[in-house]
Amino acid sequence: MDINMVCFTGSTETGREVMKAAAMSNLKPVSLELGGKSPLIIFDDADIEMATDLALTGILFNKGEICVASSRVYVQEGIYDEFVNTLVEKAKAWVVGDPFDPQVCQGPQVDKTQFDKILSYIEHGKREGGTLLTGGNSVGNKGYYIEPTIFTDVNEDMLIFKDEIFGPVMALMKFKTMEEGIAKANNTKYGLAAGIVTKDLNVANTVSRSIRAGIIWINCYLVFDRDCPYGGYKMSGFGRDLGLEALHKYLQVKSVITPIYNSPWL
Repeated sequence: MDINMVCFTGSTETGREVMKAAAMSNLKPVSLELGGKSPLIIFDDADIEMATDLALTGILFNKGEICVASSRVYVQEGIYDEFVNTLVEKAKAWVVGDPFDPQVCQGPQVDKTQFDKILSYIEHGKREGGTLLTGGNSVGNKGYYIEPTIFTDVNEDMLIFKDEIFGPVMALMKFKTMEEGIAKANNTKYGLAAGIVTKDLNVANTVSRSIRAGIIWINCYLVFDRDCPYGGYKMSGFGRDLGLEALHKYLQVKSVITPIYNSPWL
């Protein structure tokens, strides 16, 4: 009852409990930065080298244990085959191991619980009909290391499409038109982030305004700035971190009214 506001970062499930507790106590305001299943949309005119680098970094940064991970990658059909070949080649060259080794790109998952959860999702993907392009296995006999894992032939009913895995697992899909890409990107209960790779400014503007997500990266990914507000739509939460918007959530408007008597202006 003595706490006046809660700002929470974590899972959507825990965010619900925080909101319930706030309602049952003193109706304190809540700001929630929750889960994500962020799309990266790559158009035919994209530079393949840059696009594949962004796709890998987007899902493998911090071993995929980041709420804005680009876990759903959509590639326009004109460059899909070339994109896949280049992406798989780079993923196989991605070094997993001791994070203190400067040659290593990816360290271990945070703990055994998360390690087992990720491997379970990979098995779900296989059982539900996804095609494993690369990865899918643990690395070594000691520690919680998992190979960069890329699935294709993913449909929108699969768990690996719907759930936030929080690990190095990418669902790779294709699309034909800009309108289809937008619709597929928005087909999620989450809305934290999204990425767009294109050289066409009109496409970038249209898509960025059409995707329901709190931050949209164009020809980049995982770029943050202290002045740029960051937060989610839909079940990714509400409220913003960073920028002036982050300060506003800790403030409350008050109106103060007082009469003025015997004023020469009245």
